[in-house]
Amino acid sequence: MELLDKLNWRYAAKAMNGEKVSEEKIANIIEAARLAPTSSGLQPFEIIIVKNQKIKEQIKPFAWNQSVITDCSHLLVFAAWDTYTADRINKMFDLTNEIRGFKNEGWENYRQMLLNNYPQKDAEENFNHAAKQAYIAFSAAIIAAAYEGVDTTPIEGFEPAEVDKILGLREKGLRSCVMLAIGYRDADSDWLVNLKKVRKSTKDLVTIIE
Repeated sequence: MELLDKLNWRYAAKAMNGEKVSEEKIANIIEAARLAPTSSGLQPFEIIIVKNQKIKEQIKPFAWNQSVITDCSHLLVFAAWDTYTADRINKMFDLTNEIRGFKNEGWENYRQMLLNNYPQKDAEENFNHAAKQAYIAFSAAIIAAAYEGVDTTPIEGFEPAEVDKILGLREKGLRSCVMLAIGYRDADSDWLVNLKKVRKSTKDLVTIIE
């Protein structure tokens, strides 16, 4: 299967060469993330695409000075909603009704259930839930990049509060939760490039209950 071949090819690049990824490939990667499933279809996050080199340089010290931050082509920052609000929930439900062209009683009842539930919860609990949804899209972006023959580096090792300040996320009701550097590997500088991929066997990973 071609996709599995691509996933065997990919790894978390430790060095990138600065070569630019085409906007077409970036668009395909973002579209895969956009199409990813999320709880109740709310898509409680945004994706910030950082192309500006000066902004990357500002972020780098708060990401363990990882070279891929500045040597990547595009840096994606996945920023989850800081909490669920009635306005945010209604906006997505209204969009669904607009696109589908009709209202469904069951769907409207479901809307009301969410409105009675999420906004009353602790903001930190809501953020953690939203961040989990962002990670689903984050994974889709990694897979799509591999399919496009583009390297990625998943980045959790950074100071979210500092990245939020640099990008002005808190003012938008967002909090960064994970980043993805996109570019092309620097094979001469990357110690990981020629090492074998190590994963658990299917036997050790999967339990089948019949």
